[in-house]
Amino acid sequence: MSQVSSTQEQAQTYEGIRLPIDGLIEWVAHFIANILGSDKEREFIRFFKFACVGILGALIDLGVSNILFVTILPPSNSAGETLLTNIVIAATISFSFAITSNFIWNRYWTYPDSRSRPLGEQLFLFAFICTIGWLGRSAWLGFSSEPITNFVIANAPVDAQVAAQLGANIAIILAIFIVMIWNFVVNRYWTFNDVE
Repeated sequence: MSQVSSTQEQAQTYEGIRLPIDGLIEWVAHFIANILGSDKEREFIRFFKFACVGILGALIDLGVSNILFVTILPPSNSAGETLLTNIVIAATISFSFAITSNFIWNRYWTYPDSRSRPLGEQLFLFAFICTIGWLGRSAWLGFSSEPITNFVIANAPVDAQVAAQLGANIAIILAIFIVMIWNFVVNRYWTFNDVE
């Protein structure tokens, strides 16, 4: 019995990881809360941490997808035709890496006080929400990659291969922004809804 209560006390007092950027985030959140006359300073801190995690995830996402584009999954063939399957596969792999990183950082840095759900349940909810985001993202990439690539070809002095990579990257960046908003709102009020 004492072991159970000890575990509960640790879960309630866990404050998470502290990073050098925390002081700046807390200062900015305090400043914004004062300007707005809001008592939601803690929520601003969470949002800024979530955004930092999202930026890291975006860098991982773009980095992995570009490594795949220049190695085994080129976004276009030698004739300059867009290879949509390669773009979606590369984006899916890179998205998986980014989401794994995002869950770990959000669990232990953004929402360290979220401990009423077991790790596995939170991971399942996070993955489920992110999968919905991934489906929307894949649909967006399927719809937008080729028109964006054609726009780049028409407006930039680059060859078709570079234009395809730029077009795919622009589509991914737009998708990252849209999915980040979805992920923050739904994860905040569903996956990590046990924080004040």
